[in-house]
Amino acid sequence: MKFKMAEKSLFAILLRSPWWISFALVGLFALASKALLPDQYVVYGVIGSFPFFGIGCVAAWQQFHAPSAKRLEATVQQAAAMSWREFSAAVERGFSREGYTVERISGAADFKLEKAGRTTLLSAKRWKAANAGVEPLRDLVQLRDAQKADLCTFISLGTLSDSATRFARANGVELVAQLRLAQIMK
Repeated sequence: MKFKMAEKSLFAILLRSPWWISFALVGLFALASKALLPDQYVVYGVIGSFPFFGIGCVAAWQQFHAPSAKRLEATVQQAAAMSWREFSAAVERGFSREGYTVERISGAADFKLEKAGRTTLLSAKRWKAANAGVEPLRDLVQLRDAQKADLCTFISLGTLSDSATRFARANGVELVAQLRLAQIMK
């Protein structure tokens, strides 16, 4: 099951930062422990840096396995050139590879994804739209609430209006960015 942490928590910020920052914090903790604590307590000060070491390892793994900027651009161009049939098949294969049960549906959502007892409604039909407003997101949220789904996700290669982005954030709509799309379509 995916664990969600607050976007502005220190660990969330470190996960989005370059991996070496977490390891630098580990070094600072060790130096501060040596300088400020009595010798018999230095080891406890260093142990306090272990969560930062763990976050550094996770960030390094994610960053070393992330697609390059060149690959992201190629994936976006490839997706933009696809027909709906090709794109929807690629999205379906991608989520199936990740262990989801994928069911095609119609209406505000195009797919119903199920994994680990959680249901996600996915809207992908407007992936080529240059700009998307609040309406498709509002329809997706209404469908999520009507079907009592756990999550809803919106894929778009274009930009969302500021009001649509605020609406998505306020209503728990996951917006698929280029990195996530590249992971789905690999």
